Amino acid sequence: MATERIDKTLTIAETSELTGLSRSTLRYYERIGLIDGVRRGPDGRRRYRASDLAWMQFLLRLRTTGMPIQGMVEFAELRRGGDATVRERLELLRRHQAHVRRQYEAVIRSLDAIDNKIVHYERLVEERDGESGREA
Repeated sequence: MATERIDKTLTIAETSELTGLSRSTLRYYERIGLIDGVRRGPDGRRRYRASDLAWMQFLLRLRTTGMPIQGMVEFAELRRGGDATVRERLELLRRHQAHVRRQYEAVIRSLDAIDNKIVHYERLVEERDGESGREA
């Protein structure tokens, strides 16, 4: 998603295009309290600001790293609490960070196992190709 400065407000279609979130997901996020304060234009349609996009970008980072929707909602509620909730937000992010690190380490271990298996099969193929070349 682009983070360049946006001087104008964006429609839901433009916001969907920039964020990769569908229009229905944007409406859902607003309904459950992940996105709040979305202004409406004179026509009553949603108009997203640069600050909305920056927040959505962070939400996408949380989602990409596997934070459940409920955790994202909890973080959004704490965020609305302002400075009084900084410690709670910090702790929530630290817990999530630790969870993501554990997952990352597990993926790395699995990738290493796959790499080793590929090397094993490459050796088998080389040995067979070498044997069939000697028979000819």
